Amino acid sequence: LKQNIMAKVYEFLADGFEEIEALAPVDVLRRGGVETVMVSIMGRREVVSAHGVTVVADLMIEEAGDFSDADMLLLPGGMPGSTNLRDHQGVIAALQRQAQAGKRVGAICAAPLVLAHAGLLHGRRATIYPGMATHLGDAIYEEKLVVEDGLITTAEGPAAVLPYSYRLVSYFRGDEAAQSIAKGMVYD
Repeated sequence: LKQNIMAKVYEFLADGFEEIEALAPVDVLRRGGVETVMVSIMGRREVVSAHGVTVVADLMIEEAGDFSDADMLLLPGGMPGSTNLRDHQGVIAALQRQAQAGKRVGAICAAPLVLAHAGLLHGRRATIYPGMATHLGDAIYEEKLVVEDGLITTAEGPAAVLPYSYRLVSYFRGDEAAQSIAKGMVYD
């Protein structure tokens, strides 16, 4: 399996996102040499987290094009961040195009509800923050830290963020690189 060295990942940010779920994947992917772009859907670069931390995104969605160069699209959880993502037509359209193109998507914590809303989880295995399984529609809920079904990766919540992030790196750089980053971060 050839590793995609020039992989490109976009992560959508909306007001009310969960900090660790947004920033840890960006941190770990960038450590792995994967180009990772934070995209604000708020009409401004500054996005305010669920706990009042302001993050400056790399791009606004209006500047980003159609995401056809994306190897993966990521959604952090948090409330109301996840519902803000769900209610943004540009995000839903990008997710649907990504799935139709046979490319990866990932969502953590409450954000799998966005994938369900976009119609991407029909009959697929997925996880979501405990107590929110009804938001998965007709997906097959699994109470696990990280669930992979084909090109869709979902994670349960903040504590899942490191195993989830290392898994994301492995898609583009291989298991050995992911393990090396984990070791360097004193994981385990």
